[in-house]
Amino acid sequence: MSATKAENPAEIEGLFNTDASWKEFYGEVHEEDPAGMPEPLGNPVKIRTYLDADHAGNVVTRRSHTGIMIFVNNALIVQYSKKQNTVESATFGAEMVAMRVARDLTVALRIKLQMFGVPIDGPADFFCGNDSVVKNTSIHTSVLAKKHNSVNYHIIRESAAAGILLVAKIPTEHNKSDALTKVLPMFKRDNLLNDVLYYPSQCTILDEKNSGEAS
Repeated sequence: MSATKAENPAEIEGLFNTDASWKEFYGEVHEEDPAGMPEPLGNPVKIRTYLDADHAGNVVTRRSHTGIMIFVNNALIVQYSKKQNTVESATFGAEMVAMRVARDLTVALRIKLQMFGVPIDGPADFFCGNDSVVKNTSIHTSVLAKKHNSVNYHIIRESAAAGILLVAKIPTEHNKSDALTKVLPMFKRDNLLNDVLYYPSQCTILDEKNSGEAS
């Protein structure tokens, strides 16, 4: 199932844990709208964020690599591919760093859309391939033992409590951000990015003669 396809929203919504009770941990928290924002007009848009981390992918420094793709409806708006600043000892830490970066980029995008008066359809949908990260950021009773990741951990959870985002598990074969962190065979890359890539062969381009005749 491709989570960018808006034709079946019920199937997408079924991936998320919407029963988490965050109030006992973070109290009454809400997304803070900047002052002076225009009144939203038009149809609301849905934000979907795919994220992945290639743990210790750099063979020299063993730093991980973050890949993020953010869609507004079905349009790719943000593409992020960058080496992480720290060396993480486990995949969980690398994925948590990637999710923190994705959260910051998504919050910035939400503010920009609000500045343009574009209404937003609920929390942003976050899709991550790491089951432990998904459980720790979507189940309110989960506890993180390592202090090293606790800052990112609580920022993501508080954002979920404020209604900014929801986190769900997505299989690797459907996680589009994998194309930004891994060396993939061409057919796998095409399957992930078939609705994002631009193929000139799919477009009809008029030469100068035909263009002159048309005008």
